[in-house]
Amino acid sequence: MLLFDLDGTLIDSNGVWVTVDECFLSRRGLRPTPEYCHTVGHSILPVAAQFTRDYYGLTDTPEAIMAEWMEQARDAYAHHVPLKPGAGAFLRRCQEAGQTMVLVTACVPELCEAVLRRHGLETLFSRRFFAQELGMEKRDPRYFQTVLSHLGVLPEQCVLFEDSPGACRTARESGIRVVGVYDPFYETSQAEIRACSHRYIRSFEELLNEPLL
Repeated sequence: MLLFDLDGTLIDSNGVWVTVDECFLSRRGLRPTPEYCHTVGHSILPVAAQFTRDYYGLTDTPEAIMAEWMEQARDAYAHHVPLKPGAGAFLRRCQEAGQTMVLVTACVPELCEAVLRRHGLETLFSRRFFAQELGMEKRDPRYFQTVLSHLGVLPEQCVLFEDSPGACRTARESGIRVVGVYDPFYETSQAEIRACSHRYIRSFEELLNEPLL
């Protein structure tokens, strides 16, 4: 069974959230700090919104913060966010080979569905697991344990494609085979991702002429 992350793995979207954060903060005369970027970049939306409120001492509610973020992100996911090179072709190849594919993502469900429809991928995944709906981040060891339990499979039966070092680490610790996927957002974490992965790829194009995993 093949498990796929979405943002930064299949789609080139992490830059969207950098822009969203910068725009949100600039409207309030604020700027993102390295600590802020690191924290919100690894958090599900409700956690990131609460952190943003607390970190900058804002009067906005977490719900209002998320609504403003979503307003900015909707158009990008529905009309502009591209697939990463080779991702679509690799997914189609896996489908043709009869592989079961599951989406495991921290993306907001609404945005996920919009970008999948945009690229004609909405029917490829047998299940979707949203970290926000499960109430836990992907770097939480319970996340992949919960996913495996819902799927009724053993960790050694699964391969995960993922760009986040935290998720790569928890998946590997859960016994899942991990293919780390390069994304510029985690440029400074490449050594960590490589250490947590059984294999590391710069692009899905590397896999198009190889036997399926």
